[in-house]
Amino acid sequence: MTAPDRDEILQAVSSAVLAVTRHLSVREVLQVIVRSAQRLLDARYAALGVPDDDGSFAEFVAEGLTDKQWDAIGPLPRQHGMLGAMLRDGAPARLPDLREDPRFEWWPKAHPVMKDFLGVPIRDGDQVLGIIFLANKRTPGGFTQEDQDLLTLFAAHAAIALANARLYERGRELAMLEERNRMARELHDAVTQKLFSLRLTAQAAATMLESAPERAAVELERVQRLAGEALAELRAVIVELRPAELDRHGLAETLRKHVRLLDRLHQARVTFEGEELPPVESAVEVAVLRVAQEALHNALRHSGAANVSVRLAYAGGKLVLTVHDDGGGFEQTESRGLGLVSMSDRAESVGGVMTVASAPGEGTTVSVEVGV
Repeated sequence: MTAPDRDEILQAVSSAVLAVTRHLSVREVLQVIVRSAQRLLDARYAALGVPDDDGSFAEFVAEGLTDKQWDAIGPLPRQHGMLGAMLRDGAPARLPDLREDPRFEWWPKAHPVMKDFLGVPIRDGDQVLGIIFLANKRTPGGFTQEDQDLLTLFAAHAAIALANARLYERGRELAMLEERNRMARELHDAVTQKLFSLRLTAQAAATMLESAPERAAVELERVQRLAGEALAELRAVIVELRPAELDRHGLAETLRKHVRLLDRLHQARVTFEGEELPPVESAVEVAVLRVAQEALHNALRHSGAANVSVRLAYAGGKLVLTVHDDGGGFEQTESRGLGLVSMSDRAESVGGVMTVASAPGEGTTVSVEVGV
């Protein structure tokens, strides 16, 4: 490969890493890095793994295998053998034959045979974030020291991508915590006193129903008025606590960015499909966004799904949100613990309707329709 070709590839990798700042999927960036390393160093196989806390990998992207081969191999690799040793030692490994190294253990039956091997840790200071490795160099002679130096450069790019992703997630978590605290203050100040008065008035009306029905009727009218005022103030709080992203990007793009973030944080594949929407009331946008977030949380934490999809569409004067997963599903008579009641209440608060379709072994679909 000529020097201009090499510079072009490295420039492409740098651009991909910088793309993380535009909130592109980290997984997509890691794929660009692995694909470029495979091409530049003329390897048949290339992979990059980021470990999780359960002995497997939170991210694992590879080049050189077909989908059919992946299916035959089975689940993601565990942190054992050479991969586990590199994560523990944090040192490069360049071998003429991986199978002869004492750290090598075994492969699944359908795994391709890998001989010459080059692996480099992905480091952030003293911390090993993951590993990137190549196998079966096409050019005779195996991997060289120059190859190792270049792969180390690719590992540095991967470290930047992963570090940026972690900073972005920490910032998002802090913003969510600040918003949650603000919401608690606003709800206490604006609504709690009104609800307290509502409760006392309802109790007073109940004690007068038999002895003084006319006075009870007056108190019940006051209950109705207080309930209306509390509902109006609660809606005002919801609008005021509208996430800043909605103002900057709108509902569809805010949800798209949220899905991209979840896709890179979870092992399941999370996808979004959306279309251009007409102007939507602020309260509707907030309600639909919160329902989507809760449904995604349920799918990713409880369903065991491999794929979760989100669709946002406009049809027949209605905004339609659909969140579907291919997980374990559940008996709908046992679903109250999943927050479905509060999700339904959110939808109804803006005049919408939420439906849930699920059964054991058949996944779950949450849908919301709101007239706009």
